[in-house]
Amino acid sequence: MSLEVGIVGLPGSGKSTLFNALTKARGTGGFGKENVGMASIPDERLGPLAQLVDARKVTPAAIRVVDVPGTGPALLGGLRQVDAILAVTDGFSDGADPAGDLETLRLELLVADRDHVERRLERVEKQAKSGEPALRKEAEALREVLAHVDAGRSLAELAGALPGELEPLTTMPLLAVENGPGGIDLKLEAELAELPDEEAAAFREGPSALDEVVRRLTDALDLITFFTVGEKETRAWTLRRGQTALDAAATIHSDIARGFIRAETITWSDLLDAGSHAEAARRGTQRLEGKAYAVQDGDVLNIRFNV
Repeated sequence: MSLEVGIVGLPGSGKSTLFNALTKARGTGGFGKENVGMASIPDERLGPLAQLVDARKVTPAAIRVVDVPGTGPALLGGLRQVDAILAVTDGFSDGADPAGDLETLRLELLVADRDHVERRLERVEKQAKSGEPALRKEAEALREVLAHVDAGRSLAELAGALPGELEPLTTMPLLAVENGPGGIDLKLEAELAELPDEEAAAFREGPSALDEVVRRLTDALDLITFFTVGEKETRAWTLRRGQTALDAAATIHSDIARGFIRAETITWSDLLDAGSHAEAARRGTQRLEGKAYAVQDGDVLNIRFNV
């Protein structure tokens, strides 16, 4: 399953423009509707690996992007399954105050969390009337969480573990994106996203500002990239740092994870240097790893499995 990022912003901030620029697709949800798309993660290692095997298809890693139509608690509640949040602020308008807008968005997220905790507490208190000790304990914990939020503090600042059923917004990584001279011209980036990559690059004075947004996301989520390299398809995939070869197999397909035997593993640069998997095996730079192997950034994996 792809990692997800949600985009939030005040009206007119440019959040839907950022969505269009990242996903290279016009929002299809319609006015007042949620838009969902995929944003590619640029990686300069993917092209050379694909060229090595004359891959017929090249697929970059991607992050699922969700653009919600407003900032009310009910709308923001749709972001409780995402892994990080991009907060877009307006830096173009007369009297623009990006820092103030960011604080407003933080408050909106806090209000949404308060609403979430309060509704959960109401349900648990009703259930706790049965006398179930676990429910009474959870209700007590939720009352403490609610008091913490009412004091104006985010759930990220709460000491100790949160009740397991909560899906808070204010514990997620929050990355600010200013739409303006001090940040990114999102309208321009959305227009360039509609052009072929080579043509868009010719209009830019440097690297894409959107690539920097995606890089910040991958850093915030502590992602690494691994590759599968074949003639039919060469592809990049993401994992959280510390995840295993078995996790990588499951990312590719559940059947591969179920029948996992071993993973042929080689660093991308060693594969390019060898020129082929066969030569890498002869040199001893390709090795066999088991399920518990912690995949490293830049690993090329060929997973042996038996269904």
